[in-house]
Amino acid sequence: MNTATEPALVRLQQARSLLLEPYGIDESTLQRALSSALEHRLDDADVYLQYTRSEGWSLEEGLVKSGSFGIEQGFGIRAIDGDKTAFAYSDDISESRLMQAAGTVRAIARQGRARVRVGPPRRAVPPGHRLYEALDPLQALDSAAKVALLGRADALARAADPRVVQVMASLVGEYDVVLVLRANGLLAADVRPLVRLSVSVIAEQHGRRETGSSGGGGRYPLDRFDEAALRRHVDEAVRQALLNLESRPAPAGEMSVVLGSGWPGILLHEAIGHGLEGDFNRKGSSAFAGRIGQRVAARGVTVLDDGTLPDRRGSLNIDDEGHPTERTVLIDDGVLVDYMQDSLNARLMKRKPTGNARRESYAHVPMPRMTNTYMLAGDKDPQEIIASLDRGLYAVNFGGGQVDITSGKFVFSASEAWWVENGRLQYPVKGATLIGNGPDVLTRVSLIGRDMQLDPGVGTCGKEGQSVPVGVGQPTLRIDRMTVGGTG
Repeated sequence: MNTATEPALVRLQQARSLLLEPYGIDESTLQRALSSALEHRLDDADVYLQYTRSEGWSLEEGLVKSGSFGIEQGFGIRAIDGDKTAFAYSDDISESRLMQAAGTVRAIARQGRARVRVGPPRRAVPPGHRLYEALDPLQALDSAAKVALLGRADALARAADPRVVQVMASLVGEYDVVLVLRANGLLAADVRPLVRLSVSVIAEQHGRRETGSSGGGGRYPLDRFDEAALRRHVDEAVRQALLNLESRPAPAGEMSVVLGSGWPGILLHEAIGHGLEGDFNRKGSSAFAGRIGQRVAARGVTVLDDGTLPDRRGSLNIDDEGHPTERTVLIDDGVLVDYMQDSLNARLMKRKPTGNARRESYAHVPMPRMTNTYMLAGDKDPQEIIASLDRGLYAVNFGGGQVDITSGKFVFSASEAWWVENGRLQYPVKGATLIGNGPDVLTRVSLIGRDMQLDPGVGTCGKEGQSVPVGVGQPTLRIDRMTVGGTG
């Protein structure tokens, strides 16, 4: 056996055992369904099958108050004609439903209707990657150990400081198996473990209550959350809550801002990343449309989307069209060089797919989406960057935000930020929001730290009603002149 393809074949066999064999079907059944859907002259088609087993536990007020367990499975068939997509799906995996769905897709393609729900043999298996193990992450701990883990988080947080009055913790995971067959005969499968631990605390002092939170995860088994990892997240949640007890109202106005490394890359993801997805640029609705080869950022700014990082939340061995994920340079030293593509938009834009086709589930069509999006490190000491601020804001962590893809305008709220004067941290502030324009902000980056890091594994991205796990990252950055909304 070719060792380069062995992991792909192992994943394929797992997918067959869950998605085909129990229902008395095989790849030839899928091929017949595709052939039926392609009875009319179309550009492309695929069938996508998925099995997902998920589990979640949550603790509040010292007790594990809820536990959930679910299994979802089904398939979707898609046919593409130009820029039009016909799509049908079902949660009943059977030959009759596959053929019914194929007939429905054929009718949609002919009549131009919208997505509806319906009650050649394999030629190539792409090697993909081996970025994570093909395992069920939920089996690494039994139910008692999962409950004990959350109880330990509660005990550690309450013991950390007497001002901690409430602790919330959750543990979630899923075992996701997918199989895709494309009209060109490409057959691919993936086994995708995914886990996440979250800890939130409420601290109270002199009648004032503030919150702090921390969490992390990735594509590995639940037993990766050992005592050291648990203490790290609990300590960070408690630190944030106690820090917020000392916070003052944030100042407002135009000022220079330093963004911390890691999770603040969510601003890069939202304000810039979405604008680099192929569909928005093909339609001309992105602020970056038609700007390949142009300078869109300051020198030194290099932005990538990389789905090939081991164990990361946003990584995939293959995307949801069966293409191996890639390390795609989007902005190189300030110059726009590429967009993220699925097969439909790549074909229409005369580009190549970049392994960025993603879908929430079998009941959704794929579209170009980010995986792990981050900015490369520079050469500055992070402390030197903070010291460069005369008067300004140091934003360490972010909560929610909003962005308009067409204009690039964004608003983000900082969950941890500091007021800086004469290069020194003065006091934590509360209620700071960053307001700006993504493409404009890129041109105002003046200092880039050498401390690039990725987020701890908590990102989820929404687009057109679909949610997928993602990663973000960046080094410490100084941005000259941003609008800060505050409460002071």
